[in-house]
Amino acid sequence: MNNTTEYDLGPQPVAKLIAEHGLKPNSLVSSSTEQLTHKMVSRAVRGRRLTPNIQRKVLNALNKAAGRQYRLKDLFNY
Repeated sequence: MNNTTEYDLGPQPVAKLIAEHGLKPNSLVSSSTEQLTHKMVSRAVRGRRLTPNIQRKVLNALNKAAGRQYRLKDLFNY
């Protein structure tokens, strides 16, 4: 069985968006109404493959903290 799923996908666009809005990972965690952790945000920024549920949590937190309406394809390139 040859499982070639790559989990480390490099820096994601979400990192640039967080920086553009002058936000920190703590800003996303504190603005989230869901159970979002610093570790989840860190993994999103570094490019670790996330589950769709965690991607949605990061998206919702960024939209709330930034006051904009982004879509998943704006945050992740996988």
